[in-house]
Amino acid sequence: MTMHMCGPALSLNGKKKGRFKYRNAAEAQKARELDQSWKELLKRQGVEAEAKKRRRALAAEPLVYNLTGATDRPGTAHIPSLGTGGGVAVLAPAKVYTGTKVKGIATMHKSNAVPVFSDEEAIDISKMRR
Repeated sequence: MTMHMCGPALSLNGKKKGRFKYRNAAEAQKARELDQSWKELLKRQGVEAEAKKRRRALAAEPLVYNLTGATDRPGTAHIPSLGTGGGVAVLAPAKVYTGTKVKGIATMHKSNAVPVFSDEEAIDISKMRR
């Protein structure tokens, strides 16, 4: 599906909502106070969002890629790999039309190849002009 057929619900640049506009100054002040009290509560409990994310990231184990082959697996050492044999492929025979239906190939215009099945078709194609 191409992008011009998608509706406005599909967004490729995130879910940014932008600034929230309050109805009046009293609501904005109340929202700021609630946000400040929530941050103080988190600080009292010892849970700061950024510090928590940083601690979690530092405590995670680093990614380790184990690139082992099939011979390192237990119980597979006795399986031999498939030999290529060293053979060379034989050239396929050329494809040649051996039927009797098509009498030839005509060119209509601008190198458009058309099969000719009868003498009448050949005459018609030869009389065609641009």
